[in-house]
Amino acid sequence: MASNLLLVFGMLIVVGTFSSRISTRWGVPVLLIFLAIGMIAGSDGLGLIDLSDYTLARDIANIALIFILFDSGFNTKRSHLKKYFGPSLLLATGGIIVTAAILGVLIHFLIGMPWLNSLLLGSIISSTDAAAVMTILRERPVKTHVSSTLEIESAANDPMAILLTLFMINLIQNAGSADIQDYFMFTARLLWQFGGGILAARAVSVIAIWLFNHFENDNQSLFYVLYIGIALVTYGLADSIQANGTIAIFFCGYWLGNSEFVFKRGVSHFIGGISTLANMCVFLLLGILVYPSSMVTVWQQGILLAAALIFIARPLTVFLCLLPFKYSRADSLFISWGGLKGAVPIVLATYPAAYGLDSTGFIFNIVFFVVALSCLLQGTTLTSLAKKLTLSVPKKQHSPYSLELFALDKTDFDVVDIQIHEDSPWNGKTIAQLHIPDELVISSMVRNDKIITPRGHTTLQNNDILFIMGPPTKIAELGLSPTEED
Repeated sequence: MASNLLLVFGMLIVVGTFSSRISTRWGVPVLLIFLAIGMIAGSDGLGLIDLSDYTLARDIANIALIFILFDSGFNTKRSHLKKYFGPSLLLATGGIIVTAAILGVLIHFLIGMPWLNSLLLGSIISSTDAAAVMTILRERPVKTHVSSTLEIESAANDPMAILLTLFMINLIQNAGSADIQDYFMFTARLLWQFGGGILAARAVSVIAIWLFNHFENDNQSLFYVLYIGIALVTYGLADSIQANGTIAIFFCGYWLGNSEFVFKRGVSHFIGGISTLANMCVFLLLGILVYPSSMVTVWQQGILLAAALIFIARPLTVFLCLLPFKYSRADSLFISWGGLKGAVPIVLATYPAAYGLDSTGFIFNIVFFVVALSCLLQGTTLTSLAKKLTLSVPKKQHSPYSLELFALDKTDFDVVDIQIHEDSPWNGKTIAQLHIPDELVISSMVRNDKIITPRGHTTLQNNDILFIMGPPTKIAELGLSPTEED
């Protein structure tokens, strides 16, 4: 039985991976494809896998979120976080509360749910999805200040949504009998959740960097194992001191991603792969968990909730939070529309059932419906909106080849790929004319999707991609931009 389950689940991952080409061509978020595949394979579809245990689904999804959030932090650049810290943090914290409050009011009057249940549902659906946002923006880039704000917000707002959801569940379980002391305790706990999580992350990240630099093992695979252990320790340490594990895991990833340590390049690829697999598994799992036939009973409320979220709550929140900062109306409109929903709201939608507050599955089904509609509507139109608002930027050329330096010891060398543009000072010159410092060497180059060996007489052309090896500081002194935006 277990082997059959693994066979089916493995086949679904393979099918979903190849189906992701639809995402590239049509702009449909790849995670929506995995949701659909899960629904088709579930007990209400082909019946390949039967799953109805919300508690089990929540626990599995929570483990997957550890690696998803670590990857989000790892890929958040320090320069971008410092520059856009204010608006991103406000959207990721206060913005979640404002969105949940506005949605709670609208849900109460539009759907007729009790106040506390309405606020619970608003809290569950308030966060945006980093994976969905980053996938689309990396494939169809927009101006840096907009994309960075949206990506950092999406990566950092999950912990606040989780805390708010748990707080509302606690209020409902106590029959709404909270007094001023309860709210004071919630505020104190919230501060400790953030502060304690950040402290745990900082402590583990410092130790982790030391461990990577002193591991000294020729077996590269053990560096990957070490990363998994560090991620689990980070979450477990924060949880043991009653701080927030998701905050801790995000910031631990952030500090590691912005530090240099042995075998970082190899570990970063592994982190990305594990995060992608975790996202796929979560969406397949949650797709299997839902019964498509149950969507018939919630589609009207789902459309109302999605409309309230997309056209009222999210825009009001974004414009209010960005008002103190220098963002244009076009910027705010795009950030508003770019708030795609994803894995976290659906994972949080399993919480009420796991706590005995959603016996009919209404909350889970309606959240699932809203997330799917958000991915489909916003995800497929985000690129065209960016063009209309003149926020799109040309996509940088990606080489079909990759040369990287995987070092198992400390080194000040790296390999950086540089793209030659039409206005580049190197365009039209031979390599011999470049006067490259002795510490640097052009190891190879790509022209017309073919890799060639450069010589001194080789004349550089527009769209050539050079692989330069040497100290990163010396490469930076060349004043040329790498193919990946900083």
